[in-house]
Amino acid sequence: MGERTQYTAGTFSWADLATTDQAAAKRFYTGLFGWEFTDNPVGDDAVYSMAALGGRWVAAISPQPASQREAGAPPAWNNYVTVPSADDALEEASQLGATVMGPAFDVFGAGRMGVVQDPQGAFFMVWEAKDHIGAGLVNAHGALSWNELATPDPEASGAFYSRLLGWSVEPFEGMEMPYLLIKTRDGRSNGGIRLAASTEPCYWLTYFGTDDLDATLAQAREHGGTALMGPMDIGVGKLAAVQDPQGAVFALYGGHFDD
Repeated sequence: MGERTQYTAGTFSWADLATTDQAAAKRFYTGLFGWEFTDNPVGDDAVYSMAALGGRWVAAISPQPASQREAGAPPAWNNYVTVPSADDALEEASQLGATVMGPAFDVFGAGRMGVVQDPQGAFFMVWEAKDHIGAGLVNAHGALSWNELATPDPEASGAFYSRLLGWSVEPFEGMEMPYLLIKTRDGRSNGGIRLAASTEPCYWLTYFGTDDLDATLAQAREHGGTALMGPMDIGVGKLAAVQDPQGAVFALYGGHFDD
């Protein structure tokens, strides 16, 4: 179990879900992980629902922006990376060939953020923490445990993120397919990069931990979710991909966790 009070720059630190049915999504993830929600008003009668386990924040659920819904974008989990300066990160990302989706902006007193589409097409968020560092609990049942990029060009993606966020990227031995392991400046494992299938978009996949993958996968089905892949045994544990009832895709990991 990994309790966090701060994050090294370049570390994935938060995930939130933008969905078409916030109330239904909250019921699904509560049934799956036991999350307890606190609703925070964010204007126009909308709320940002913060999920906690044991009093520590682990994720959030919010309404999908109208612009995304009108464009036909499916509900999706968003992945946040801690940076010293959101403004500087956006400027650097643009210089490295990414598409910056507008200037950085303040999220009340919680922090400052920006949205980036990397050169291969995957979206991610940069997060400059103020009052909210991100998840207070990771690498545990119901908590953020991994982030994985599916990309048509793993080498190019690895080079982009290494230059932007200071990651080191190295091959992970023992996998059937080539897999690149991401490490932060302080040497912590920080996710992975794999080759996307020919029919697969370029995107970041959010993983949540589970104490019993088979049981959690069964619960996901009982609550209206769909198993897309797995369970798959990868030696150190098992993983599976799930689509929630509104259409957002996430993954489960059960096995050895880092502290």
